[in-house]
Amino acid sequence: MEQFEYSELMRRLESKLKNIESILNPSQIEKRLEEIAELENNPEFWSNPKESAQIQREKNRLSKQLEKFKKVKRGVEDNREMVELAEEEGDTETRELLYTEAEELAEEVRKLEIETMLREENDSKNAIVTIHPGAGGTESQDWASMLYRMYLRFAEERGWKVEVLDYQAGEEAGIKSVSFLVKGENAYGYLKVENGVHRLVRVSPFDSSGRRHTSFASVQVSPEVDEDINIEINEKDIRIDVFRASGAGGQHVNKTESAVRITHFPTGIVVSCQKDRSQHKNKEMAFKMLKSKLYELELEKRKAEEAGQPKSEIGWGHQIRSYVLFPYQMVKDTRSGKDYSQVNAILDGELTQVIEDVLIAQNSKKGEE
Repeated sequence: MEQFEYSELMRRLESKLKNIESILNPSQIEKRLEEIAELENNPEFWSNPKESAQIQREKNRLSKQLEKFKKVKRGVEDNREMVELAEEEGDTETRELLYTEAEELAEEVRKLEIETMLREENDSKNAIVTIHPGAGGTESQDWASMLYRMYLRFAEERGWKVEVLDYQAGEEAGIKSVSFLVKGENAYGYLKVENGVHRLVRVSPFDSSGRRHTSFASVQVSPEVDEDINIEINEKDIRIDVFRASGAGGQHVNKTESAVRITHFPTGIVVSCQKDRSQHKNKEMAFKMLKSKLYELELEKRKAEEAGQPKSEIGWGHQIRSYVLFPYQMVKDTRSGKDYSQVNAILDGELTQVIEDVLIAQNSKKGEE
């Protein structure tokens, strides 16, 4: 790295840290931690286990955020000071080592930047993901299964756990629909940017003439609702159907009607669960899925009202990303405006860079508004 490149890198890092500091507001965090310390000194605080546990979680979250910010900021400041000292002493070997360290610090600042963006109320929650193929039969059903595999690999890469809630196999190949729960740190914060329509362009393996096909699939993501979130569902607004479960590839096939489907008439939302052999447990999980989707709708409505805009619908026109396999290879995201050539790697679950680019782009737009 040349000296001018180092100077430019440090300028960018210091600018990002200022932006992170304005969002985090460390003085406010310190003030809140002092308030929590005072609460903890009051014996009555511990008499309500539920409330005290919630505040303890808040304390841990804020303490970690503050500690990480201070550590990264100190690292950048120390690096610049030590480089200046090495230059004064003409110690080129130490300076080169510090240049390498600066590149590592850039990655730490990027991680901190992402974590700072994932500060909305539901970002830390688990995510419920549903994938539906668009029109096109086997071709689009195969595309839906490719997306499903991509998210499974992505979850595995991040150390998250996945529970399949409902899986409807396609007649020839692929899937008619799939719903799954992703459990892990900031699962919803990351996966929420996958909400929308995904487009695939390729030579179809199901077309004997070898023609190019365009397929679509919708991905819907909602946060797993907590037990203490009260969402009322009137009995007259829903229909509950039970049917025989048939898992992926014929696994876990039940001979009893244990699978549950709930249709919510006012919104048109349909959820299904066949995760368990118990109809009662599947019904319980299906209601949780419905509540999560209703909660997500309400959140979107509030955001739209605050912004003075109509609520966005995830329809077949709300395209967020294209995956082109022919005549060239490229993934293009409409939100970040970035394109990527490593299509196979992305389809194999290497989604972190793509998602984080979207988060950064969305955060930049918020800052401009």
